[in-house]
Amino acid sequence: MKVACALAFVSQLALAAPLSTPAPTGFPFTDEDLNYNVTWPSGISLGEAHMHAKHSSSNWNFELTLNAGVPGYAVKDTYASQAVGDLCSSSFDRTTSHGSRTAKEHETIDRDRGTATRTTVAKDAGKSDFPVPACVKDALTYIFYARREMGQGKVPAAQQVLFGGLYNIRSDYGGAATITQNEKPIQTDKLTCTIKAGTSEYKVDIYFARDAARTPLRISAPLAMGKFSMELIR
Repeated sequence: MKVACALAFVSQLALAAPLSTPAPTGFPFTDEDLNYNVTWPSGISLGEAHMHAKHSSSNWNFELTLNAGVPGYAVKDTYASQAVGDLCSSSFDRTTSHGSRTAKEHETIDRDRGTATRTTVAKDAGKSDFPVPACVKDALTYIFYARREMGQGKVPAAQQVLFGGLYNIRSDYGGAATITQNEKPIQTDKLTCTIKAGTSEYKVDIYFARDAARTPLRISAPLAMGKFSMELIR
């Protein structure tokens, strides 16, 4: 009888005990590898993209590769950045090939001096220094910064980002947006990033999952051949 009562008591404790919550994964909690299908608005596949995040202590290494195109116009890009502390960029590399146009450059940020050194590798190879804001973020690091801010219920502050030079970027929260993924509707939070480069203006739409990592489910951006989307492959 005493054994039966003890078993019943243990069973009640097990039922009353809260279920453990899985630890969050993905940036900024763990290293991350995200794979995307690159598509036209019509849904036609153009290629693929991959985004990676790897951390060591409070520092992060980010990478984005893009391999897409249409007959006669190929796009092959690689971006890599290193960020320290509060996601402040320390270096940024980009190698791009858009049709017949290619570019390769490396940027190093000296936070003590408040400058960035830009080194280009091409027929117009050279080196130049220019002033940058404190804790400047390159364009790739900015995506991860936006995720962190959205995860904290904040819209990223308007600022200058590094991408060969300095460009002004403003992010506006577009509210809840339902997108289709794997033929299922998913509710996301939409962020529209407006980038000003001289007299030109570009808009990039990012649809964030409502998970702890604010995973980018879709990124829509312009290219010379038209607007394309990166759709996360689950």
